[in-house]
Amino acid sequence: MTDETPESLIPYDEIVQDALRAVVGRVLGEVEQSGGLPGDHHFYITFRTRMPGVSIPKHLLERFPDEMTIVIQHRFWDLNVEEDSFTVGLSFGGVPATLHVPFAAVTQFHDPAVEFALTFQADADEAPREAHDEAENDPPDGAAGDAKDDGSNVVSVDFTRKK
Repeated sequence: MTDETPESLIPYDEIVQDALRAVVGRVLGEVEQSGGLPGDHHFYITFRTRMPGVSIPKHLLERFPDEMTIVIQHRFWDLNVEEDSFTVGLSFGGVPATLHVPFAAVTQFHDPAVEFALTFQADADEAPREAHDEAENDPPDGAAGDAKDDGSNVVSVDFTRKK
């Protein structure tokens, strides 16, 4: 007998990542259908800006060449959720912009109102991500930073792929 775990022929890590990204889609879909965010809920969504299917204005891509974080709270419009992506209107420095983001590009989802977070790990074959600036779309007055950070309700998925 050996202590080594055999390499799986079933891509469990990809299946779980897809299932957890579907949570993001379902939550955004419920916000779309209800026409707004319930209670104090709001979302920080981080995504890779150069992933296939991502569409953001050129000035934002120049400013965030690898990854950016957006806030969906008071100032958003035209949220449209599809099976594999979402589109939303946001304001950046007072300038409106429409962003289209496939769920496969999302790397983090956080709802500070209830300290719920999902983190999606980058594929082992991808280059490491560079540090990025905080969310830049126009925050509401008295925005984030009030929530406690005790780690409750945080789900972190860490997959390492054996080669």
